[in-house]
Amino acid sequence: MKPDVYAANCPTRQILDRVGDKWAVLILLLLREEPMRFNQLRRTIEGISQKMLSQVLKSLERDGLIKRHAIATVPVTVEYSITQLGLTLAAAVDPLRDWAEQNLKDVLAAQRRYDAQQKDEAA
Repeated sequence: MKPDVYAANCPTRQILDRVGDKWAVLILLLLREEPMRFNQLRRTIEGISQKMLSQVLKSLERDGLIKRHAIATVPVTVEYSITQLGLTLAAAVDPLRDWAEQNLKDVLAAQRRYDAQQKDEAA
């Protein structure tokens, strides 16, 4: 049976959830460049909490998009890297990042117009 993304129980939705998660996308794009440690990721991605970073990393690892490598040091050092599967997803979402950067001014202008219109209608 062919997957139906519009069906509530379709597993494809779980994958789309990952693609729609800003933290997951940012992590994948960073790891595409080089493997990174947990604290490197946390310092680089402004606004992400330690708890959220940990949750997203576990989800990405579970999905086979990244791999976790523990290095025997004291304390243990953990490094994350992107998998081949993760590279394909990063390549698919990178054009969305490009689009957002190229159209940021237009989207912000549209938001200002909308907000002004809503304010005028409420008055």
